[in-house]
Amino acid sequence: MTKTLAKVILLTMTTGMAAHGAVTKAAFGTTPDGKTVDIYTLKSDVLEARIMTYGARIVSLDVPDRDGKKADIVLGHSSLAGYVADKKTYFGAIVGRYGNRIAHGSFKLDGKTYQTPKNDHDINMLHGGTVGFDQLVWTGREIPDGVEMTLVSKDGDQGFPGTLTAHVRYTLHHNALRIDYSMSTDKDTVVNLTNHSYFNLSGEGNGTILHDVVTIPADKYTPVDAGLIPTGELAPVDGTPFDFRKPTEIGAHIHDNNEQLKLAGGYDFNWVLRGPNGETKTAARVYDPETGRVLTVTTTEPGVQFYTGNFLDGTIHGKSGQPYVKNGALCLETQHFPDSPNHPTFPSTELKPGAPRHSTTTFTFTTHAK
Repeated sequence: MTKTLAKVILLTMTTGMAAHGAVTKAAFGTTPDGKTVDIYTLKSDVLEARIMTYGARIVSLDVPDRDGKKADIVLGHSSLAGYVADKKTYFGAIVGRYGNRIAHGSFKLDGKTYQTPKNDHDINMLHGGTVGFDQLVWTGREIPDGVEMTLVSKDGDQGFPGTLTAHVRYTLHHNALRIDYSMSTDKDTVVNLTNHSYFNLSGEGNGTILHDVVTIPADKYTPVDAGLIPTGELAPVDGTPFDFRKPTEIGAHIHDNNEQLKLAGGYDFNWVLRGPNGETKTAARVYDPETGRVLTVTTTEPGVQFYTGNFLDGTIHGKSGQPYVKNGALCLETQHFPDSPNHPTFPSTELKPGAPRHSTTTFTFTTHAK
């Protein structure tokens, strides 16, 4: 073989590798009930993500800063045991069957009342109940540029009707992590899936996110009661600490004398995104001045829950050994609205047989010069 031909073959191989990200699979441990958990490593020319089958979780996400230095920017545990023992944070997980809250764990569907677990202070249902999708082992399958996670939730699981089949696809495309959700059922049900990753663009365990500059192009949000259940109102953000229509530092108003902020201990609210449900729209943009990292979130969902890690208290030490302090990360959970089954005016979360639902959320990473 000539050197020229060898160079051509090598160039072709390199170009092919750059065009299609690498995906590898490895064992990550075993659950207490004996189920094997796998972890998939996804690599593009810019990003590296690790996704495990326990909870279909994002375990790590390495992203370059303005100088090209990579850091893991999502919170999590260093071992499977840490995730299994942690019933409160939902680090990186797909939460469901119904992400966020349902008032008193109860809703009516087709004239029948259904009761789900009250796992939120024994009052409301949160993120699917006592054994939600975050605590189950999904089935992983390698696909081009990523992994598909599949879970079948049987009729009556956590009190929800219908056998639900969920497919969640994680793929890397250059500087973007894309999540595609597909859901189908054999009986009328309600469903609201989202990813619950905690982002710190300075690096996981590296201080708070209060200096981050956030933009949320939404004119309204859903106020809550003392149990963090929406009142049903779509309130204007104008003149309130919830106005992020222009780039605003998170810490600018998080401690304002505002009753809603006091109820949540910071930001933990659903913003009503502009544009029709099902069409791609910008949900949020986050800029970290320290590293120059910029996260832009787009989605086909009608809302986004912006949460500022209000319940982190330093007792959890993460992958790097650093304590996860209050406001040590932020979540941007693209979603239908909380408690939608009890609010007919909210976008419907009902899923019917023969009418599967699809949604897409993309996390795109860029940098900004000083």
